[in-house]
Amino acid sequence: MKKEYDFSKGVRGKFYRPEAKLNIPVYLDQDIADFIKKYAKKKNTDVETIVNKWLRNSIEVVDTIL
Repeated sequence: MKKEYDFSKGVRGKFYRPEAKLNIPVYLDQDIADFIKKYAKKKNTDVETIVNKWLRNSIEVVDTIL
């Protein structure tokens, strides 16, 4: 690394994109991932759909308890 860098020609916010969405990676344990993949295949849908439905249902359950 250099001791100093020249940012005098830099443009503030050049790469800022307020509409950009961040996809958060979720890492599952192998046994859970295998189960969800099998279940999704059985239901003829993708893993994301299954996980999202399960999470939405869990949120609804928690909301009714609290």
